[in-house]
Amino acid sequence: MREELKRRVGKRGSFSARVERYGKRTSYGYEKETILVCDVRDEQGAEVTDHLWFTVGKQIKEMNLQPGEKIFFFARVAPYKKGYRGRREDDDLPLPCTDYCLKFPNQFRRESDQPEEFKPELYPLISEIENLR
Repeated sequence: MREELKRRVGKRGSFSARVERYGKRTSYGYEKETILVCDVRDEQGAEVTDHLWFTVGKQIKEMNLQPGEKIFFFARVAPYKKGYRGRREDDDLPLPCTDYCLKFPNQFRRESDQPEEFKPELYPLISEIENLR
């Protein structure tokens, strides 16, 4: 269970993660593309979970993310039911339980797209204006 996420249920926050790989899953007979992100951290840099799977939507697809890239995004922490809830009596199937995930991820951006701190020495014209005052 993801204890750190459990403490944040219902809260929206900023997160960072590293893209691990792409995958696929079947849902209602249709194949959907997924993406695995690892080392998921909050805005303070504290690890909230070791991995998460997201369905690849329009925004992620357009970014053409590659394994190893670091990304930033916003999402809401929510519980979900995990495990088999069908009618089969197989012994090897996991029992249903509650786990925690990040839902409604959006505003994805790469680490390279992050704005850097303002450094006046990189902008000589601005430095000259400051000196004239």
